[in-house]
Amino acid sequence: MSYFKITKQPENSFARKGEIETPHGKIKTPVFMPCGTVGAVKGISAEELKEIGFEIILGNTYHLYLRPGEKLIKKHGGIQKFTNWNKPILTDSGGYQLFSLGNNYKMYEKNILRTRAPLGIKSRVRSLEYSSRLTSRTIKSLAKATSKGVQFRSIIDGSSHLFTPEKVIDIQLDLGSDIIMPLDYCPNADASKREVEKAVDLTNKWFERAFRHFKKKTKNLKNKPAIFAIVQGSFYKDLREKSYKYLSQFPVDGFAIGGVANGGESKLKQQKAIEYTVKLLPDNLPRYLMGVGEPEDIIYAVSCGLDMFDCVLPTRLGRHGTVWVTKNWPLDLIPKGARGKQKFSKIDLRKSQYRQDKNIIMKSCGCPSCRSGYSRAYISHLIREKEMLGMRLASLHNLWILHELITKIRKGI
Repeated sequence: MSYFKITKQPENSFARKGEIETPHGKIKTPVFMPCGTVGAVKGISAEELKEIGFEIILGNTYHLYLRPGEKLIKKHGGIQKFTNWNKPILTDSGGYQLFSLGNNYKMYEKNILRTRAPLGIKSRVRSLEYSSRLTSRTIKSLAKATSKGVQFRSIIDGSSHLFTPEKVIDIQLDLGSDIIMPLDYCPNADASKREVEKAVDLTNKWFERAFRHFKKKTKNLKNKPAIFAIVQGSFYKDLREKSYKYLSQFPVDGFAIGGVANGGESKLKQQKAIEYTVKLLPDNLPRYLMGVGEPEDIIYAVSCGLDMFDCVLPTRLGRHGTVWVTKNWPLDLIPKGARGKQKFSKIDLRKSQYRQDKNIIMKSCGCPSCRSGYSRAYISHLIREKEMLGMRLASLHNLWILHELITKIRKGI
């Protein structure tokens, strides 16, 4: 089981520095975790991540369960050996993907129609589930939440699956995760309060079952993984309090704040939700803000007392030729009076103004792309040609920016 200790917290500051000990090594906090959704951070090797300095990455239970399957990964010795990443891994529950992808009819159609299913299966799926009549009016969602769990259809081939709180724990134990996240109900940003309350109630009920199952399955394990609880409640203070009050009765290893980065939330609402949720959380456990990865958002969250962050943004932006830049580089030591002062912006290298730009992405940047002297013009050309090297160079830059930022934040604390 993981062990967390605070190594430094300045007076008159909520920002803190700490360490989390896991079966696969220590993690210094605050920490940013790149998303290795299907077992890889998009386009980046484990060796490159280690060279930049990352200590932990995130894996996705939903995607790894569908392909290649947790049993196959277990046969290879667990997710670390399977991916050649010998450091800690946190796996999320897949709850967010269940509901966000559950409404993605276009992806569902595209994948089903190109799936090489046995003769007869494809036509049956197409005629019964995804004909020209399939719309949000005929099938409300590909995922349905009940007290039992989540019944869903795979966006890959349309097959039916059930995620129960217990099964999600079993999948992550088979993967060999260091930090396990329980099944949670993550409603859309525009969900009504009634739906959000339903999500809180289901998440709470599911967690009790998940925690009991986790304790039973890990009773005799020598190197136990950690289990976090996820506080839901969207932007409603009373529902956040209700969620935490219920979850706080369990001796968990950490708390996560979910439901603030689903897409479509305003910065003000996001910050309010963070501020009144973090006040509820105990000081002696790590606090994980799920899905937040904008540099300025991380600075803000650390100043509120949060420790862990993950997001797909560094590589998602990079694959589309967008990179973070800032004028004040090298960075100052962030928490010392710098909250809100360190401004980052994005530039889209696909734009015509960068076609002849001889400069590197950012002056004085030490990322692999800038250090090697690749010009904006060259990366712009590669991105427009859909050449994978351009996507990798932009992604490496963005990952380095976040790692350097979090390192400066720790030094500042």
